Amino acid sequence: MGRRARARADRDGRCTLFSRRGGDITATYPELSGLGGPNGLGGLGGAGAPDVRAWLDGEIVALSGGVPSFAALQRRMHAGGARAEQLAAQLPVTYVVFDLLHLDSNGASSDDGDHSGGSLLALPYEQRRRLLEELAPDGPHCMLSPRFDDGAAVVAAAAQQRLEGVVAKRLASPYREASRSTDWVKISERHTIEVVIGGWRPGEGRRAGTLGSLLLGRPDPAVDGLRYVGQVGSGFSEAMLTDLSARLSGIRSENSPFGTDIPRERAKGAHWVRPHMVGEVEFKAWTEDGRLRAPSWRGLRPDRTPDELAAQETRP
Repeated sequence: MGRRARARADRDGRCTLFSRRGGDITATYPELSGLGGPNGLGGLGGAGAPDVRAWLDGEIVALSGGVPSFAALQRRMHAGGARAEQLAAQLPVTYVVFDLLHLDSNGASSDDGDHSGGSLLALPYEQRRRLLEELAPDGPHCMLSPRFDDGAAVVAAAAQQRLEGVVAKRLASPYREASRSTDWVKISERHTIEVVIGGWRPGEGRRAGTLGSLLLGRPDPAVDGLRYVGQVGSGFSEAMLTDLSARLSGIRSENSPFGTDIPRERAKGAHWVRPHMVGEVEFKAWTEDGRLRAPSWRGLRPDRTPDELAAQETRP
């Protein structure tokens, strides 16, 4: 329920945030720009300590009632300048750190040996975790992702609190930058998936005059376009409906972007759009014919592109 981001934290207090695609997003979250100091990674500082730089992996989250809210985080994703500063005070975010990728010389030390001289990607997760804990990520806008050993109890607690799920990590696993692996497994009662908006259908009743549902697909070279995976008509706030309506009106298309057939009742009266916008939905399961069962809209993913989705498998 957050935005994945890498952080370069310096001992002098500066912190630079980078999106999945490597873009600098620090200005969007000004409250996180000082995480390299005592109010973030205390282990980097200290009187007389040399300049130390660490590269971290984590997730930016916006909390609502103590629970991560993707809808709240969406309000922060497009802001910059004075608006970003204003939102930082009204709707602050937290950087949840879960991995340490690189540590320059004279950084944290460990009983496991001196691994403070560069890349830590090849080290087992358990060792990277210990080094990360020595950096003591803790502050008003920074925290270390909690670690638990009783997986079954954590999964049950996550379901009870309606959290997205938990990630189980093999202790001996290295860090793999750009590949999916069975070493890290997401466990959830409901699934989430990123999709491309290919069209929309008008609303009825209380939604008359705005959109009623979105027609969703996934890039698939085998069908020369999007593979239709279903429609979603729930999970929208009024603000989301207004925002989506405005965005979709600017990418209208005369032609369907789908390379597979869409059920006639769904295609009837549909408005097609150019397949540029990526969003995220939560769903219960896949149907036998490859459609999302009980999907619910979570929000747009401006940090993702359709090309990135094309490299992923459609079904989990």
